[in-house]
Parts: sequence; structure tokens; C-alpha cells
Amino acid sequence: MTTFVLVHGAWHGASAWDRVTALLARSGMRSLTPELRAEPGVGLHEHARQVVDAVDAVDEDVVLVGHSYAGLVVRQAADRRPDRVRHIVLIDGWAGGNGVSLFDLAPHGFVHAIRTAAQDGSIPAPAPAAFGITEPADAAWLAPRLRAHPLASFTEPTALTGAVERVPGTAICCRPSAYPFQRFAAELGYDTRLLDGPHDILLTAPQTVADLLIEVGCLIKSAVNLESAVNFESQKGAH
Repeated sequence: MTTFVLVHGAWHGASAWDRVTALLARSGMRSLTPELRAEPGVGLHEHARQVVDAVDAVDEDVVLVGHSYAGLVVRQAADRRPDRVRHIVLIDGWAGGNGVSLFDLAPHGFVHAIRTAAQDGSIPAPAPAAFGITEPADAAWLAPRLRAHPLASFTEPTALTGAVERVPGTAICCRPSAYPFQRFAAELGYDTRLLDGPHDILLTAPQTVADLLIEVGCLIKSAVNLESAVNFESQKGAH
């Protein structure tokens, strides 16, 4: 069985996945939601280490799912465990090659705004509307769960060996978007799914997100069954 390791984006916590994980559980899917450290000075490498620890904590293969900033995190974690990670899913995910940081990928205006807002190594959380959450009930749910995020995680460059390129990927890109998530996915060669909705679509359309993850899980199960059948036939032929 495959376990989904769902990694939240900047300013969020593991609770961002609550609506999705409930739906996955109803479908018999296992999931883990590591809580990324948010203290000033914590960088991308530490966040990736936390995700690697989550991968190592389960016995079966995993699907790494990264929302927004966590796209960089899950790809670096997969690079460390390419034989354990069966698939990567990015949801409006920042992603690039070795040696690039989120600030290297982001538009100049975004970088300037973040640096201006940063205080003592932390970036205060913006309002829910910054993530496209404008419906009053959803905004009221999200606002108290947002938290400051460490600036270092946006400036620290990725460290990839290239092993992550052996792991297939799917990108869920929300539209309209002010950021080039679809271009990142195309450059990586990931299968891209376009969804109409806000950046935090995991809050506004959790069933749609869960259905897409379940689809990935089913494809992996089919691939594993095929591999097992091929190996069985090979062993029979050797006798």
C-alpha cells in the first residue's frame, strides 16, 4: 500500500491538509502530514530533512505531495530517497533545478515584498485573501492557523544530485495564477492538471484534490502489480 506524505506550504501548518486527509482516509488511503519547523533561521534543507524522516518512518513506498513552497521541499526529499518515493505531486508548487532558491524562481515584485515584510528572520503571515481564500467561513477557519514563516527557507538554494529526476511527477496548477507554476511543471516534464480555483484549493475543493491523489495512488498500485507479475514470470522462466 502507498502512503501519501502531504507537505504544507509557507505560512501554513499541517492542518491545511485536514479536509483532504479526511477524504483520503474514507477511501482507505494512508497519509502523513509533517509539520515543518517555523522558527527563524530554519531553511529548506532542514524542511527536506523533516520530510525524509517522514518517509523513513513508513514501511511502504510513498507519494510526496508538496503545496506551494513545499514543491522545493518534496523534490529535495525525493532526491534523497528516490527508491522509496514512487511519485511526486506538486500543487501550485515552486520547483526548479539544483542550486536555485524560491527567491531565484519568484518574480522581482514578490521577492521585494517579502524582504520588506520580513522581521528578525521571519515573514509575518499574510491574510487568507493572499491565498485566494475569500469565502468568510473558510477565511475565518484559515486565519488563526496561519503563522510566520522563516525567511531562510526562501533564500537557501536546493541541493539536488539528479536522483529526483528518476521519480515521475504530476503537477496540479490552479488558474488563474500570478506565478509560473505551470511553466515549472513543463520544464520538469510533469503531467499537468489544470484546475479552476485559488492557490489554497486544498481548502476550497478538497474532494477534487483527494480524487486526483487517489488516481495517482491507483496508477501506482497498478504499476506495482504489473512489476510483481513480470518478476513472477521471470522467476518461473528461470526454473
